[in-house]
Formats: sequence, structure tokens, C-alpha cells
Amino acid sequence: MRNINMAKRITVVLDDDLFKKLREKQSKMIKESTESISFSKVVNQTLRKSIK
Repeated sequence: MRNINMAKRITVVLDDDLFKKLREKQSKMIKESTESISFSKVVNQTLRKSIK
């Protein structure tokens, strides 16, 4: 059986403080990278680190 990662488009309501922290994290990642960093990428990476 193949492991296929498929993205799902969903709506999530974030508290203002979490949204701000994620945007700040995104800003830091953009400054440290030469590639674009989407908000979705930041959310996914943060969730992966938190849910182990």
C-alpha cells in the first residue's frame, strides 16, 4: 500500500494570540530562507512538531 500525502482545504478559527504567534514564526522563517513560506506550511510544521 502506498502512502500518499494529500492536502485538504479546511477552515480553522484561530484565537488572535495564536494567529499572531504563527505569523511571527512565518516572518522569522521567511527572513531565514530564500524561498517563500506559506502560512499553511507554518501551521503544518507547527502541528507536526506538537503532535507526535
